[in-house]
Parts: sequence; structure tokens; C-alpha cells
Amino acid sequence: MASAKEGSAAAQDVVWRLIGPVSELSNRQCRLIYSSFGYDSDVCLFRVKGDFFAMDARCSHSGGPLCDGDIEEADDVLQVFCPWHDYDFNLRTGKSNTGLQQQVHEVKLEDGSVFVKHASFLSLKPFPLGSKD
Repeated sequence: MASAKEGSAAAQDVVWRLIGPVSELSNRQCRLIYSSFGYDSDVCLFRVKGDFFAMDARCSHSGGPLCDGDIEEADDVLQVFCPWHDYDFNLRTGKSNTGLQQQVHEVKLEDGSVFVKHASFLSLKPFPLGSKD
């Protein structure tokens, strides 16, 4: 049986979503990007050493806020650590040393703007309640 999230994603194509100008998004290491699909589909946009990465904002273990996690680099692997239980996730692949997998999203920079490939509309501000498109 498909979850509501899967059903919503299937109803709309995964496309490049404009997040905003690189100049405005470069001043924070992590920024929460809101999804029109709701809380469970929000995205963390990470900026580390000038590179951008995106993954689902809620930890696949128990829903912890990954945007509040510490980012560390070891052996050329950038990882975010969930603040709730310290689970690690590779920013590039979403893989964890615990065996868990976090959904990652492609990011591109074009004409001075950041885009994230995602099925829902994305915004730097929360969507009004009941908004699904």
C-alpha cells in the first residue's frame, strides 16, 4: 500500500524547484525548505565549503530535525548527525553507518540561483495549511 507521501509524489513530476539566490542562501550552513506536501516532505538545504546538498529534513530513524544537527567531515565524507540520537548521514549519498538511508535530492546552481529537484513545490516560508500544490 502506498503512503500518502508516495501517492502525492507520484501525482506530480520531480522537477527543478527554484529555492533562491546563492548570495542569500550562502549565509547559513543549513536552511529548512518547506514542502507543499507538508512536514514529512520538508528538505534541509546544507551549504558546506561553498557546496550545496539537500536531503529530507526529518531523520529516517525517528523524525529528528536534521537541520539542527552537527556537520562533520572525516575521510573526505561530509556527514550530518541527527541531534536526537546522533545517527549519521552522508550529505552526498544519504547513507548512514547505522544501515539507515536518508533521501537526498539533487541540487544545481544556475544563473546565480539554487535549484533542488523535488516532487513538491518548495519554499523558504511555510505553506498555508491545506496547501498541497
